[in-house]
Amino acid sequence: MRTESKKTSTSSWPKLAKWLNITSSAEKFRSDYDAATTAATAKERRKSCSDQDRYVDVPDDLSEGWMMDSTSGMKKKSAPGTGGLELRMFVGTWNVGGKSPNEGLNLRNWLTCPSPADIYVIGFQEIVPLNAGNVLGPEDSGPAAKWLALIREALNTNKCDHEMSHYYTSKKCRQNFSEFLSLDEELDNNGENYRKSSRRYCLAASKQMVGIFLSVWVRADLCNHVTNLKVSSVGRGIMGYLGNKGSTSISMTLYNTTFCFVCTHLASGEKFGDELRRNLDVSEILKKTKFCHSFKSLVHPLSPESILEHDNIIWLGDLNYRLAAGYDDTHELLKKNNWQALLEKDQLRIEQKAGRVFNGWNEGNIYFAPTYKYLTNSDHYVAQSSQSKEKRRTPAWCDRILWKGEGLNQMWYVRGESRFSDHRPVYSLFSVQVDMKSKNIVPSTATMPICCPLKPLTNSSLSSTCCATKVQAEEQLLLLTRAQSCLDTVPRF
Repeated sequence: MRTESKKTSTSSWPKLAKWLNITSSAEKFRSDYDAATTAATAKERRKSCSDQDRYVDVPDDLSEGWMMDSTSGMKKKSAPGTGGLELRMFVGTWNVGGKSPNEGLNLRNWLTCPSPADIYVIGFQEIVPLNAGNVLGPEDSGPAAKWLALIREALNTNKCDHEMSHYYTSKKCRQNFSEFLSLDEELDNNGENYRKSSRRYCLAASKQMVGIFLSVWVRADLCNHVTNLKVSSVGRGIMGYLGNKGSTSISMTLYNTTFCFVCTHLASGEKFGDELRRNLDVSEILKKTKFCHSFKSLVHPLSPESILEHDNIIWLGDLNYRLAAGYDDTHELLKKNNWQALLEKDQLRIEQKAGRVFNGWNEGNIYFAPTYKYLTNSDHYVAQSSQSKEKRRTPAWCDRILWKGEGLNQMWYVRGESRFSDHRPVYSLFSVQVDMKSKNIVPSTATMPICCPLKPLTNSSLSSTCCATKVQAEEQLLLLTRAQSCLDTVPRF
């Protein structure tokens, strides 16, 4: 009898998860383009379950209302002979431990130094406590609004602290990253003084799923070149459905180059075998994240449906991979700042090298201390304090940034030193090559009638033309039917 009850409970869980998903706002996201979307999102319930096959498509003809005044007049170097545009993209990730930011929290130093970027991708984890109320109840959008306000203030205020000492705590780290101190000279090449440029940034899109929050900001004069904005969330938490763990992704096209940004919070735990659960999370996120086409976007070939179909992909977040080493061994290497020896025990690198996860993805060299787990408002790890009442955790590089794509070149990869949470933020600067030329799509001969306008149409040629046209119409109908299925109010599980 107990066995039967347990079986019934287990089988009914997906139905419960599906029911919770009915009132979700998975297709909504915040953007400076549509203020109404922001207001609607704040009123609707949270999307806690996987929103596979759900999407939203921003109109391609972005109006001037989305753009903000820009006086930067900044010119960018084009790649010779490629019709490309070289931009710089800042990517940051931070697990903030369920704490809401205060108004005095300064984000300007690490967002705009050593020099401003053209695109900002900023991901957070645990912007709300991961309790039952936040996982199952209405979405708490208050902290997300505070983070957006702080980011907007930091990006659109023309002040920058020239001191870089806040990036590093140890003398060893400063020595390893001394090359980055000359970054300003490189960025100011050809008379382009980025630091003195007056620039504005627009929120392209932001999306929250419980504690996972991702926002993408674009320089104002680039906004009218951003198209096909879509979002997708995948819950991988309780029973593999709820949003206390999982991913939030944003897809967009800049000129003719497609980008996908994936902010994740993977399975926690440092027991033997927990890394396999994290591998499974990555696999499921890659499989279930869908950016479906709308009717309007069917005519746009630059609109990928999955993560791996994009030209450039950034994967950021609290990946939760730990060190396959005991605390005593780890502690001795920490005292010597021997990061390279510790990284040999890093689960992510071990799993990646074995081909079990992130095969073919890139990550920069790590020359900074593990980012987790610290005592609150302290520079000491939890494991280092014998008086700590918190559960012992072996320090690890939980917070990571990986990428995939030929148009990306990482310039630096560092961590910040804010004591705001038990994690340290991690961020990176990329050089990005954007294609400004239209991609010529050659029509398939199987769906297009082939005839020469200089020759008169015979009965047979007219018949073949009609047949080809009929095939083309039938295929377009199938595409429209497929797109209609994406508009279903109840996602499929």
